[in-house]
Amino acid sequence: MNLAKALGSVGGLTLASRILGLVRDSLFARFVGAGFASDAFLIAFRLPNMFRALFAEGAFSAAFIPMFNRKVGAKDGNGLPDGIAFAEDALSVLLPTLLVMTVLLEATAWPVTWLLTGGFNDIGAEKFAFAVHLSRITLPYLLLISLVSLLGGILNSLHKFWINAAAPILLNATLIAALLLFHEHEQLLTARNQAIAVTVSGALQLLWLIYACRASGVRLRLKRPQLNPDVKRLMSLIWPAAAGAGAVQINLVVSTALAAALLPAGSVSYIYFADRLNQLPLGLIGIGLGTVLLPTISRQLGRGEDAEAMATQNRGMELALFLTLPATVALIVCGGPIIAALFQHGKFTAAQTLPTAQALAAFSIGLPSYILVKVLTPGYYARSDTRTPVRYATMSMVVNLVLNLAFIKPLGHMGPPLATAIASTVNVAMLYRTLVRRGHFVPDARLVRRTWRLLVAALIMGVVMYFLNDLFQPFVTGSSIQRWGAMLVLVATGGVVYAIATLLTGAFRLGDISTLLRRSR
Repeated sequence: MNLAKALGSVGGLTLASRILGLVRDSLFARFVGAGFASDAFLIAFRLPNMFRALFAEGAFSAAFIPMFNRKVGAKDGNGLPDGIAFAEDALSVLLPTLLVMTVLLEATAWPVTWLLTGGFNDIGAEKFAFAVHLSRITLPYLLLISLVSLLGGILNSLHKFWINAAAPILLNATLIAALLLFHEHEQLLTARNQAIAVTVSGALQLLWLIYACRASGVRLRLKRPQLNPDVKRLMSLIWPAAAGAGAVQINLVVSTALAAALLPAGSVSYIYFADRLNQLPLGLIGIGLGTVLLPTISRQLGRGEDAEAMATQNRGMELALFLTLPATVALIVCGGPIIAALFQHGKFTAAQTLPTAQALAAFSIGLPSYILVKVLTPGYYARSDTRTPVRYATMSMVVNLVLNLAFIKPLGHMGPPLATAIASTVNVAMLYRTLVRRGHFVPDARLVRRTWRLLVAALIMGVVMYFLNDLFQPFVTGSSIQRWGAMLVLVATGGVVYAIATLLTGAFRLGDISTLLRRSR
């Protein structure tokens, strides 16, 4: 398997989606700024966005894809028809469950919003009611995006990774269109229009996946719900996987709730904008690797190719570190200029850039662990072990809560991101240790040799970029063309410095390039 090529297919589309997300956030900062209106929308979007991460990028795929692959690849079965029958059984239970869940959440939107915000630090009944109103508008997105995850899991199992990876582009495109066409002078109205656009985007993503499935010869029928053994097995795997794959998202919800309850207005927005930048490499690298690794390792283990599965995971970790370490250093060192270029205009002022950059630096400390979770958990899910990751995720959530409470007063808006980063690192350490102890993962000589060299190369890049920051500062607050141009040159410069550093340290060799080209041909 050409892992880099597979990652490029998924990661390229994910990168396009995340770039559109940055454009969306830049427009959102311009029209809404960082205050109560933005905090209210971001809280309303937090719950459905968490479900998107849990189901579309985590739990459902982790449980569904290995079972679907086993049905399709069974030697004594009918191949794809057996897989489709299993998907129909899953849909027959999933759809009514989601409908009931959505109705219950709509009915309990007030207490749910209060739990996520702690009452927004006593902002007043009228403003809190507005936040509840936005939550009710966005809640149907839960149902829609969970159905998208089912169809996307089928297409991923059929190796049509790009179709599902393209779906989030519709979310960002819809929100951008709403900002450009329906922004209002009153910030609260613009926030409301964004909430409406979230649910509209869920419907568009579902229609896209239905069309793609039919074009691929997959048509799911609605059946009477029945809890047959396969569906019971699927359900028993989903809930542990949800907590295991969504530890970072759940930690973010806890951090957001504490920030809304204990910190001044705007703090939720600082954390949100910082997390959006932090999510860019996570989406490009982590989600792409997780999407490709799970079906690949599942298939290799199913064929008894244990050595190949371990080699795949070694190369996945190497690729993750190669791309993640420089991103981590860059976001810590160059976060201020990047945030100024993206967000510092309109209602988002220079006074809001500094706290956002501080929150970004705290988040970025945990960036390698956020991505390594996506590389390590397929080693468990491919073996149908979803309980171990959930146990460790639960421990990391306890660590996150304790550290949040310890950090939030002395560190303010930097406290929740730092707590999330440390908790995720604890989670990765436990996942790695257990895989090694079971003999399911052994770092090979190539991975060990290159890891420390990649770290040195990333640090060299960080030192160089630290001294170059002042050169870019006058341009990142200029006109739109200047800002975006300066940011692109900044990122490109960092990339060139890192490439040279990897050659100097031996982390990457010129011979590797010819090898990649030969494999590509």
